[in-house]
Amino acid sequence: MSNALAFAIRVAVVAVALWASTIVDGIDLTAGDTGARVGTLVGVALIFGLVNAVLKPLIKTIGCAFYVLTLGLFGLVVNALLFLLVGFIADGLGLPFEVGGFGAAFLGAIVVSVVAFLLHVLIPDRLDQR
Repeated sequence: MSNALAFAIRVAVVAVALWASTIVDGIDLTAGDTGARVGTLVGVALIFGLVNAVLKPLIKTIGCAFYVLTLGLFGLVVNALLFLLVGFIADGLGLPFEVGGFGAAFLGAIVVSVVAFLLHVLIPDRLDQR
């Protein structure tokens, strides 16, 4: 299986998880038609992946003591802040995806994590090369 296909599947999984997060009050996808919505979700999924690939390891390394002290609950706060940052970057790039505050980001990050986990369980490992 090619790396490009695995990458496309991972982006699609995150895009579907982001779409599912719009059930949370305060997370809005305001694109007009279906094509614009899909394009927006793919764009936000790419931003999401980039933010998680670059910042999350740094934050985990620097905040290791907080993870230990809070028995991992600090990870929920970090995920919420990163999700809020993704919404801010998407808004700055003109993508119609809005995250309306920390509470929405907190719940949205949980929804994205759960949906992405469930989708990765359903997708055979040979397709997404995890």
